[in-house]
Amino acid sequence: MSEQEQNIEVVKKGYDAFAAGDMETVMGLFDDNIEWVHPGTSAISGTYHGKGELGSYLAKLGEKPLEVRVTRLIAEDDTVVAFTDVSVAGERGRDADVFTLRDGKTVRVEIYGDTALMERVYGKKQAAAAQ
Repeated sequence: MSEQEQNIEVVKKGYDAFAAGDMETVMGLFDDNIEWVHPGTSAISGTYHGKGELGSYLAKLGEKPLEVRVTRLIAEDDTVVAFTDVSVAGERGRDADVFTLRDGKTVRVEIYGDTALMERVYGKKQAAAAQ
């Protein structure tokens, strides 16, 4: 099996485990120093570092009914792009999730999706108070 095929299998396994609610398997597929980037200004937007911050992000994400269905996976070198159909709290959208893998673990994820949808569902991030 090529490196690209192995990387696709890791990403597929993660989506399957997430759909099944198996967060132990999901977290086991990430490097300890994972970096996860969720763009926009929704309450869940931001850059998360390490499994602790990622776990908090996934818990916030799971506060709303969420379903993610992979429609296509493309791999080149250490990168896998997952095209997904997303349903969250009755809203529907499409994402492209870009995974970077090293030694069988995901080290970085960047989400490209409908940021306005995420703001409608999760609310806008609160601005920091002026000092």
